[in-house]
Amino acid sequence: MTTLKSGDAFPADVTFKYIPWTEENAEASSCGIPIDYNASEEWANKKVVLFSVPGAFTPTCSVNHLPGYLQNLPELKKKGVDIVAVLAFNDPFVMSAWGKVNGARDNILFLSDPDSKFSKSIGWADAASGRTGRYAIVIDHGKISYAQIETERGAVKKSGADAVLASL
Repeated sequence: MTTLKSGDAFPADVTFKYIPWTEENAEASSCGIPIDYNASEEWANKKVVLFSVPGAFTPTCSVNHLPGYLQNLPELKKKGVDIVAVLAFNDPFVMSAWGKVNGARDNILFLSDPDSKFSKSIGWADAASGRTGRYAIVIDHGKISYAQIETERGAVKKSGADAVLASL
């Protein structure tokens, strides 16, 4: 278990579950088929902002965390960000529905970290609940340039879009 820090390489073999957004499955009540998303491979040559939340549809995540990223997508893109992704322990169907309800379309990837495998591997899963922690990581062509976890319950100071933008 190693905590990521600036200058580290993004780990190899990181795979999440994901349901790609499609026009034909745009309604929250429709489902797609979950697939593997090999983040290590997909992000090797891109600038990526990955932020993690303890759970989709929860108050802090839905009111304070995700909206900042949705509102700041143009600014993040201006700073050279290729992909913005949100991660939670929820299954891919819940993550897909959360993206649809928030109108994210295909602008943000809604990724599932089943059993918080990735978050546990970097030491950033909640010890009590086993859920993914609240954190943000910037991966720039395979290297970590920003990695911060919230230590205060319900806070979105280090992992929010404003903090990430300030780091770019």
